[in-house]
Amino acid sequence: MSAGDTLDKLVVFLAKRDGIDKLVKTFQYVSKLAHWAAESSRPGLAGRAKNWETASGLSRKAFRTGRSLTGINALRRAPGEFRVLAVLANAGEMVYFFFDHFTWLSRVGVLDAWLARRMSFISAFGESVGYVFFITMDLIMIKRGIRQERKLLSWEGGGKEKEKEVKKIRMDRVMRLMATAANIADLVIAIADIEPNPFCNHAVTLGISGLVSAWAGWYRNWPS
Repeated sequence: MSAGDTLDKLVVFLAKRDGIDKLVKTFQYVSKLAHWAAESSRPGLAGRAKNWETASGLSRKAFRTGRSLTGINALRRAPGEFRVLAVLANAGEMVYFFFDHFTWLSRVGVLDAWLARRMSFISAFGESVGYVFFITMDLIMIKRGIRQERKLLSWEGGGKEKEKEVKKIRMDRVMRLMATAANIADLVIAIADIEPNPFCNHAVTLGISGLVSAWAGWYRNWPS
């Protein structure tokens, strides 16, 4: 792949809302890890990293304005096979994005500051519910894909059509594994909001979880 092709794909990637979100999410969690690493030895640098983390987090909330409508639309189009799981997953995501607006407004001073913690808790709770059901659906589909692949490979013949179908199944599995990795990582971050604890709230745990989610998102949204 030439440098020109990569640049073209980067431009397309960053033109998407999800693309710019993953870039800024990378900034947010790299700066979180930088703040943790420099906090004791270089407080000045740590302060700048913290400012970068805060600005990135607030920017991402602004970019997500209106994303709750995606959940409403997904509820309307929930597939029949996984209707219950899809409704629960998208309802959780819709709650997450809707209350995240109020978290953002309270943190930038438009609403009272005391609302931030409450809105963040409700948002994180809805987010967690959504992730659990999204992970469940992806794991079911991964298991189904493995069975399909084994069945295809057990057949003799098939030629190029068989190879094409196996390749399609494998690509779908990779994408679903990436989605599952991102959702598990984001679930850890959400739990840190809902039920603070030494493991989930540690800067390294949050930093690594955020980067896993961001980079899985890069992979899934990168133009083919």
